[in-house]
Amino acid sequence: MNSIGNRPCIKSVNLCLAHVPNLVRYGSKPQREIDAHPETLDEILRAARSFEEAAAYPPHQAFIGNLMPEDLEQIARPWHSKPLVNASPVGPDGLIVEEGLLLCLTAATDPFNLLRLDPQYIGRHREALSTAEWFTKDDFDALGDGTPQETLKELVKSRGALPLLEKDELIGCVENAHSEDSSLRREIVLENLMAKSSAVLALRMLSAVEERGADIDYVMGCGEEAVGDRYQRGGGNLAKAVAEHGWCPNATGSDIKAFCCAPNHAIVMGAALVASGLYKNVAVIGGGSLAKLGMKFQGHLRNGMPILEDVLASVAVLIGEDDGFSPVIDLESVGRHTVAAGSSPQAIAEALILEPLTSKGLGILDVDRYATELHDPDITEPQGSGNTPLANYRVLASLAVQRKEISREEIPDFVGRFGMPGFSPTQGHIASAVPFLGHACRSLTSGEADHTMFYAKGSLFLGRMTEMSDGMSFILSRNTNTKKSQKG
Repeated sequence: MNSIGNRPCIKSVNLCLAHVPNLVRYGSKPQREIDAHPETLDEILRAARSFEEAAAYPPHQAFIGNLMPEDLEQIARPWHSKPLVNASPVGPDGLIVEEGLLLCLTAATDPFNLLRLDPQYIGRHREALSTAEWFTKDDFDALGDGTPQETLKELVKSRGALPLLEKDELIGCVENAHSEDSSLRREIVLENLMAKSSAVLALRMLSAVEERGADIDYVMGCGEEAVGDRYQRGGGNLAKAVAEHGWCPNATGSDIKAFCCAPNHAIVMGAALVASGLYKNVAVIGGGSLAKLGMKFQGHLRNGMPILEDVLASVAVLIGEDDGFSPVIDLESVGRHTVAAGSSPQAIAEALILEPLTSKGLGILDVDRYATELHDPDITEPQGSGNTPLANYRVLASLAVQRKEISREEIPDFVGRFGMPGFSPTQGHIASAVPFLGHACRSLTSGEADHTMFYAKGSLFLGRMTEMSDGMSFILSRNTNTKKSQKG
């Protein structure tokens, strides 16, 4: 194959949200607080959003592509008090699904039958599932009729199964996968199952839209879950388990574990696999993090807000060979945070932004947009965590001032031109730049932009093994092999 044919491109992007308000209680922070103060559960339930409210939330509409990120600047904050009228749960980049639909998919793709659902609960969702392009007859067969209420109660009472509740109604349970192994206890099983099924949803949407699931050679997982047992506590290969149910019968796969910036690591590695000619089509996937539901719920409650961390976000990105149209991943300008780079914001920005730009002979102003950690400030600010994207863009602007590309007085204009408001759920890896991929691909293929840089940084939350930071960046560029993608 020639080098042009092997240039890696992003062919398709799918981003999904599953609204799971009744699972917020099993997030790491809410569960700890409920254990210490049982009355907290009632406060959490009272602050839950309806599906309609979650679907109409402006950042969620930006996440699935129905709004541009800059459209959020025209909506006064807090955004949760400004629901969009006639908001659709389906967008050009993905969809938003109800909790019951994801739980039914989870049960249908659970080969060990650890998650059980009540027959009436399943019945309430059959009609919606029957019209969903991502749910099949085989899924209905695997889902079955459910587990009788009496049996569910007995599993919870006598076998220590984790009750799944819709408010106060028992709608299912999750069993322990082993009587002694702490890595297979019920809470961990639920985390793993939800990470898997949310990623399956995103991959199925990608496969269905492209009608090319069978053409995917390799699936690379970039989620934050660490699936294992007492002998292999973490890491695993959830990617292949997702491929099994994600309509990719000819794929193999593996996981890339790098916490917040894992999607960037995985996209760069996937692009390299395509560029090498080893694989023609690589899917990068990541499921939602159950542990991070409700992380900042206390700030929301203090401010009289609904709990906004009530969604599991997932992503699937298809990387393939150059088709003369799709945006190109430039492997000659990958930014990486080395061991010796240092962990100050300036050192990280220089490694991830300046070094790759310099290698291509580009200045900061030569890139049309920058995508970084896109955490929704409606979520983070009430808990005192600040506005992460704005802070990152100000660091970037400071670099431009130091390089004399702009004056200090131009910093606000620079941030508005090259940055964007945060619109991603705080699901760690999901928020790190990739929510802008769909928007970037449209602007690059339409000719509105030439280059977009995706950069993500983070800490290595590695069981107290290190205090190092991490980071990875890449530039996505307009494909110049066809007039279709040229400006004008």
